[in-house]
Amino acid sequence: MAVEFDLVVRGGTVVTSGDTARCDIGVRDGRIVALGERLGEGAREIDVTGRLVLPGGVDAHCHMDQPQGPGLRMADDFESGTRSAACGGTTTVIPFAAQAKGKSLREAVEDYHRRAAGKASVDYAFHMIVTDPTPVVLNEELPELVSQGCTSFKIYMTYDDLKLQDRQILDCLAVARREGALTMIHAENADCIAWLTQALEAAGLTAPKYHATARPPVVEREATHRALSLAELVDVPILIVHVSGADAIEQIGWAQARGLKIHAETCPQYITLTAQDMDLEGFEGAKLICSPPPRDEASHEAVWRGLESGLFQVFSSDHAPFRYDDVEGKKFAGEQACFHCVPNGIPGLETRLAILFSEGVMKGRIDLNRFVSLTSSGPARLYGLYPRKGTIAVGADADLAIWDADHRWTVTNDKLHHAVDYTPYEGMELQGRVMTTILRGEVVWDGGLFHGQAGNGRFLPRDRPCPRGE
Repeated sequence: MAVEFDLVVRGGTVVTSGDTARCDIGVRDGRIVALGERLGEGAREIDVTGRLVLPGGVDAHCHMDQPQGPGLRMADDFESGTRSAACGGTTTVIPFAAQAKGKSLREAVEDYHRRAAGKASVDYAFHMIVTDPTPVVLNEELPELVSQGCTSFKIYMTYDDLKLQDRQILDCLAVARREGALTMIHAENADCIAWLTQALEAAGLTAPKYHATARPPVVEREATHRALSLAELVDVPILIVHVSGADAIEQIGWAQARGLKIHAETCPQYITLTAQDMDLEGFEGAKLICSPPPRDEASHEAVWRGLESGLFQVFSSDHAPFRYDDVEGKKFAGEQACFHCVPNGIPGLETRLAILFSEGVMKGRIDLNRFVSLTSSGPARLYGLYPRKGTIAVGADADLAIWDADHRWTVTNDKLHHAVDYTPYEGMELQGRVMTTILRGEVVWDGGLFHGQAGNGRFLPRDRPCPRGE
C-alpha cells in the first residue's frame, strides 16, 4: 500500500473548541490534510489510543529575553523559553518587543528579531510595547509594523519607565482603530500605587509580602474602568491583560453587557496563588512578586466564574522569568531591599496548560472544549493567527498536544525546562499532562525528552485582528 501521509496520529480523541470526535489525523508537509477513521498509511505513525489530542497551545502573553534596565536580565532567552513552552504543550508563543523611552519602536522590533533568530524551537509572533508614542511612532512606525504583521501592542498604566498618560493612551487607541490593531492594557493606577508604597516604606513595611498591600484590588478596578472608558470614547476593542479578581472582573462584565468590544485575559497565578503565599520567611516571598499580585480564595472563585462564563477569552502564562538567587534577577537590589525594588514577574510557560487542565477540566469547572478555546483557539482568533494555529482542521498547521488525562504528577523545578531557578508552583499536585508535543508534524517533546531544534521555530506575521476604522 502506498504511503499517503508523512505522519498519521491514530486512534485518539480529537478536541477543538467546538467539537470532540475520535478520529485519525493525516499530516503532509507540516499541515493537516485529512481527518477521519482508518486513514491510509503514514511514513510515521503515532498510536494515541486512549489519549486526548488537542491543538498545540498558544501562549499569547509571555516575556523572554526582553531588554531590561542596567544590571537586570531575564533568565530565559528564545532558546530556553521556547524549549520550556514545547515541553508543556505550547507550540506558539507571542512575547513582546519593548520600546524604550526615547528610542524607536521599529528598532525595538528589529532588535527582537535578532534575539529570536536561530534560537526559537516553536513558532512565534511579536506584540509590541509602546512607551513613547511620539508623532513618528504614531504616524509612521506603528502603521508600518502593523502592516508587517505585528498587529497588537501593549500599553501600561503603571511602572514609571513604561506608563502612559491618558492623553497618550487615547492617541494609541486612535491608531489601533485606524489600523485594525488590538491594544492590550496593563490596568493599575500608578499614582495610587506610588502613594501606598511611600506610606508603607515610611512605616518600615518593606518585606516582599507588602507588594500585595501596595497594589490592592481598588487600584486595578479604577484603572480597568478608566481603560474601558477610554476605549468607549475612541470606539475601539481592547484587551485587559492579567485580570486578578472580582473588582476588575465586575468592570469588564459591565462593559461587555453594554456592548463594548472588551476582551479579557487571566493567568494561572490568579486561580492558584494568594497574597498569603507571599508571607514567607526572609526574602522568599520575592519569588511571588508579580503585578497585579495574587489575591485570595474569593478572587479565585471570581476568576473561575469568568473562565466558565466566557468573560475571559484568553488564559496566558504572563511568563516573566527572573532568577531568584541572582543579582541580575530577584536579588537585584539585595535581600533587604523594599518590595518595590524587586523585579516583577513569575515563570509559568511550561506549567500554564497543565494547571488549567488539572484545576479546571479534571475538577469539572470547565469542559475540554472551553479549555481549548481559552488556551489555543481563543488567542489564535484574537491575535490574527486562526485557523493556521489554534485548531485541528484540514489546512491548519499540524501543531498537536497529546494528553494523558489520568497521569498524576507533582510540579518540581528540577523537572521543568526553563532557565529559572524556581517555580512558584513547586509541590503542586496535578492530574493530566502533555505526553507528546508536535510542531508542524514533527515531535518536539515525547514526555521525557525534548527533540526540538533551536532555529526551527518560524516567525508568524499575523492578520489584523480588528476591522480598520476611519
